[in-house]
Amino acid sequence: MSEVGGPRRALSGIRILDLSRILSGPYCTMMLADLGAEVIKIETPDGGDPTRHLRPFVNGEGLEFLAINRNKKGLVLDLKQPAGARVFKELVAISDVVVENFRPGAADRLGLGHTQLSKINPRLVYCAISGFGDSGPLRERSALDAIVQGMGGIMSLTGELGQPPVMVGTPIGDLAAGLFAALGITTALVAREATGRGQFVDIAMLDCQVALLAHFAPWYLATGEVPQPRGGGNPRLAPFGVFRARDSYFTIGVLGEDVWRRFCLCIERPELIADLRFATNAVRHENKTALYAVLGEVLAGEDAAVWLERLAAKDIPCGPINTIDRVVKDPQVIARGMIAETEHPIAGRVGILGNPIKLSGNEDSYAPSPTYGEHTEEVLRDLLGYDPSTIRGLREAGALGSGSN
Repeated sequence: MSEVGGPRRALSGIRILDLSRILSGPYCTMMLADLGAEVIKIETPDGGDPTRHLRPFVNGEGLEFLAINRNKKGLVLDLKQPAGARVFKELVAISDVVVENFRPGAADRLGLGHTQLSKINPRLVYCAISGFGDSGPLRERSALDAIVQGMGGIMSLTGELGQPPVMVGTPIGDLAAGLFAALGITTALVAREATGRGQFVDIAMLDCQVALLAHFAPWYLATGEVPQPRGGGNPRLAPFGVFRARDSYFTIGVLGEDVWRRFCLCIERPELIADLRFATNAVRHENKTALYAVLGEVLAGEDAAVWLERLAAKDIPCGPINTIDRVVKDPQVIARGMIAETEHPIAGRVGILGNPIKLSGNEDSYAPSPTYGEHTEEVLRDLLGYDPSTIRGLREAGALGSGSN
């Protein structure tokens, strides 16, 4: 079976069986597929991944599914049937990775958990993504993006002080788990080269949110001070964050005294350099209310585009606050190959995001997401050597579902 995406790439030769659905797992396997791994997405006979059936639709195809399942093969298999489980185990024997995002214990009850599968293939890397991981008092609880954003502290830092908690605009609970899972898988694959054995990669969405607290949790652990919502600013730097020009908002980041001096000259307020209230970042932060009152008056005098041009010319970090329609048209974003498209057999031409991991030996290539069960016969024939009568028998028994190819 030919690899999706054509020429050899960074992860060529790595085969991944993807049992995951919705977002965290599929996002993980999409990143790995983009880098050359052969990903076989295994869906249930009851309609498959729920994102196939979520709006918006393009010619009846769920856009979310199209967006995060590119570069994958599609196989329909009923793991609850003995015949379906047997097929899966045969695939495990010749694969490198299994990814699932079931509730802990669900795969074990099917006889398809890490312990059972590692006996079939000791080199197997088994990655399980769940809300709270494979240990701890909340192990068996389900979780969604909003739940872990709240529990993990991210939501407490988002929004304006004194206002209700606000979710991060993108589903960072799911996406972070997918990214950490991809890192865990690749790390386990590297370790396998030395040990000859695979590992169990245990990814908890909550753990990933806590990991993203970066300096905020250590800040509390060191000082006992609970970090508060950031709003459009920064709790340690000034001026830093979101500011209002005459026509719109934009961002400025002043980090260091040399940048502060250049900033004052750029906005034609050199007297601020000598103002003792603003002499250092520490005192600027203490006197932020007064500083921002001055800056608000100055910046309101010109449109954002004017300020951005002036500030960039003086090498002062700044940028527009783009809506999505502007992001996808940004020349820098386009130049980096972050806006791409695929040609889907049903949906037609579909715009997608490129992979941000740029490797010198890896050429970006994006095949469309599979139609439901599109590669079922191809996988069984080419990988397992099943003849047409065997495949037909599996379909008649219901192990392959009724809608798969």
